[in-house]
Amino acid sequence: MTCSAVDPQELARCRRGVFLALFTALAVVFNVFEFLLPSPAPWFRLGFANILTLCALYLFDGRAAWTVSIARILVGSLVIGNLFAPGFFLALTGGVLAVALMTGARALAGERLGPVGASALGAVGHAFGQLLMARWLLVQHDGLWLLLPFFLAFALVTGVLNGLIAALVIEKVATHPAFASLRRTHS
Repeated sequence: MTCSAVDPQELARCRRGVFLALFTALAVVFNVFEFLLPSPAPWFRLGFANILTLCALYLFDGRAAWTVSIARILVGSLVIGNLFAPGFFLALTGGVLAVALMTGARALAGERLGPVGASALGAVGHAFGQLLMARWLLVQHDGLWLLLPFFLAFALVTGVLNGLIAALVIEKVATHPAFASLRRTHS
């Protein structure tokens, strides 16, 4: 099926689909790449895939962010080979809480919340969600909560870093002709 330039709504829908597919594919690549990197401790990841979730959130909307995040977790788990393993449930719980916080905060704060703030909030939510699931599924001991300050500190650092990268990517991608209508509505 091809899109006709005569129907601007259909063209916008097609462009959205193409960009969301691209964001999702890149998020899966980042997810798998991070899985292959050595980790200083269990569950510690840099969260580069979240950059693409932020791009979807800021270039489109919350629904797009949910699509990229959930698809990345599912497809990434299939590629890595841990679908329905404990790591999958940790990623899913962290991802759901992260996207819920980012989209909720974005809906409440609007343009006042930039990608850096949303990313930091999402990273903290992801870390907390993973610890909740780890407590329920893997380590049924209250001592696990002693790790929370370390997880949150690491999450804040990586969240701010990813937010800064996402802000640069969003600024660059927003200049693409496909986002001309977006620039007009935000000007």
